[in-house]
Amino acid sequence: MQRLIGVLSIFLWLAASAWAAGDPDHADEPAHAGEEHGEAASPLAMDAAERRRLGIVTARVGSRRFGETVTAPAEVRLDAYRSAIVTARIPAQVVRRHVRLGDAVQAGQALVTLSSVEMAEAQADLIEADREWQRVRKLGRQVVSEKRYVAAQVARQRAWARVIAFGMTETQVEALLAAGNVAHATGAFDLLSPRKGTVIRDAFVEGEVIEPGRVLLEVTDENVLWVEAQLRPELAAGVRVGAEARVSRDGRRWIAGRVVQLHHRVDEATRTQAVRIEVDNAGDRLHPGEYVEAVVPVGEGAARVAVPERAVVLLQGAPTVFLVEDGAFHPQPVEVGRTVAGWTEVLAGLAPGTEVVVQGAFFLKSLLLKSQMGEGHAH
Repeated sequence: MQRLIGVLSIFLWLAASAWAAGDPDHADEPAHAGEEHGEAASPLAMDAAERRRLGIVTARVGSRRFGETVTAPAEVRLDAYRSAIVTARIPAQVVRRHVRLGDAVQAGQALVTLSSVEMAEAQADLIEADREWQRVRKLGRQVVSEKRYVAAQVARQRAWARVIAFGMTETQVEALLAAGNVAHATGAFDLLSPRKGTVIRDAFVEGEVIEPGRVLLEVTDENVLWVEAQLRPELAAGVRVGAEARVSRDGRRWIAGRVVQLHHRVDEATRTQAVRIEVDNAGDRLHPGEYVEAVVPVGEGAARVAVPERAVVLLQGAPTVFLVEDGAFHPQPVEVGRTVAGWTEVLAGLAPGTEVVVQGAFFLKSLLLKSQMGEGHAH
């Protein structure tokens, strides 16, 4: 009932404005005070350049499906597919750290320098094997026996593979061989970042001796995170991968997301099934380990007319959108339904294909109200 009263009130307001413009008692007065100075007749009339300058964006109205939703507790987690750990493959000592917790790193960037006795031996063996191979290859198959030629080649390849397996990169190996001096076989080597991201773990100190498999650093891309919501299995059965979802820390501000996975195992303790939602975390709005609320669609409804949530403003107490007609914007009262994942359902007052303002509606509302206030003072 309140929604209906609001819609009627804006219709009456628009009608009153139109009557005032055509009132015979005001026939001798200028329609708009600004016209005496050559200003535009309507405050909501503007060309494409003016729209761009003011950041006003329009779009054609389309349809979306608004299905049933469920609100469930959820936990923010790292996107494991965008994370990587850095470990040592052989016993080694930490010589120097190059990054700290929270640092942004690039793929291939040196994170920590290690030194190992095993690596030193492997480096020396490689330099020796490389020298022998270079000598044999220079002499050629016509001078050395086939057996020696193949043995030298295989020995170098084996020595190369060994240092790579221990943790050196091909670039580091090539630099070592370019030096060509066994004195450079110190056993030092760098562990590099396997991906671009942020250092979220650096559990070591310089001088510490570490064992193989020990996690030294963890790097992750925090721009995308997972939110795992726990649903009863019968509700999770209605969730589809790709469906739009949303999450919130406080129940007021929501972040849009997308269902990317459904767990196939029911938790034995809670008897719930996890639904994984991927969210864009640009701006560092969420942090792994936080508990949030998730709104997840659990069934598809009929397609309905819908507009972006920011396209709807309250005008004279009624939900209103701005239509685009003849180079100007016109307020149009509408009846709205639910708002899901940033989209508002329009139950009446708007047809598919109509061009409306989807960005800048609040500015147009302010401009319109300011214009009406000015007209009131003019009389």
